[in-house]
Amino acid sequence: CPCKDRKMLRQLLVLASCSLLPLASAFLGGASAAPPLAALGARRAAMNRPSGVVSLRAAGSDCATTVVGGGRIGLTLQQFGKDAGFDDTLVKRGEKVPSDGSGPIYVCTRNDALKGVIAECPPERREDLVFYGQNGFIEDFLRAEGVFDSSTKVLVYMAVAKLGEKPTDGITSVNPEGLTAATGKWAEQVAARLRSGGMTCSVMDDATFQASMYEKLMWITSFMLLGVHHGGITVGEVEEKHRDDLAKMVIEMAACVTEEKGVAFKAGMAERLCAYAKTVGHFPTALKEFEWRNQYWLDTTRAREAAGKQDLTPFHTELLLKARDNAHVSFP
Repeated sequence: CPCKDRKMLRQLLVLASCSLLPLASAFLGGASAAPPLAALGARRAAMNRPSGVVSLRAAGSDCATTVVGGGRIGLTLQQFGKDAGFDDTLVKRGEKVPSDGSGPIYVCTRNDALKGVIAECPPERREDLVFYGQNGFIEDFLRAEGVFDSSTKVLVYMAVAKLGEKPTDGITSVNPEGLTAATGKWAEQVAARLRSGGMTCSVMDDATFQASMYEKLMWITSFMLLGVHHGGITVGEVEEKHRDDLAKMVIEMAACVTEEKGVAFKAGMAERLCAYAKTVGHFPTALKEFEWRNQYWLDTTRAREAAGKQDLTPFHTELLLKARDNAHVSFP
């Protein structure tokens, strides 16, 4: 029918004028073809996705899980699952992980409890472990325990002020897509669970995740040390009053990781870390969990000195030694 042909031609001209000509064949392909606007959305999402990020929104689906740890984070994840219709198994500290379970095992404990959790997890289920939100550097520990390669790791930028309250997501002016990220076997499920609770989560490849992990380590070690050095001020005060010192310390740390580990970082790191600090500006500063956090830089410095190499993080070393002299932290 000539009328139908003219109508189709007008539609093609509209698509062309909107730079959508590559989608025209999908539009004309009948009911089984993808709608043009949906295809355009997917195309734009792929173009805007940072390099190394597998997905910004979960492609997988949620499922029932085991949650180890009955604190604010663990119970928040369990509530997300309950709201989505899943009956998660809660394992409290010291209890064994069920051997007959399935799905991911969220480990929501402090670092000092990790060894016990791994020991209480049946060997055949250790590949389902999801290390969720531990602060500091745990990579070498997980390797020593034989679970690094098979497990799922999550960098958590999510604060839960009180049990039962809605968590604050790690969305900043520099990273509106959110900073929380996961990698490994259950990464897509983690993203689905967090998305169901209104949170964000990127699924990353291993190399991109490692760089993000080091950035988070830099954030907590630099802000905490500078805050203690200046009298125990808040994270927000560090960002507002000592931004130059922060940038100096972070630049040294990044150069150290690049030389020692070969990790490459995207430009604008100090801006990203400061933007996150503004979202949690009320947080206090203290040198907690030293062996998992600032000791990473001290050990690297001492290893380099023993090998006759220069200290790549001298500013951190200087302030850390002063913190020890002032009894804010103890180490030999």
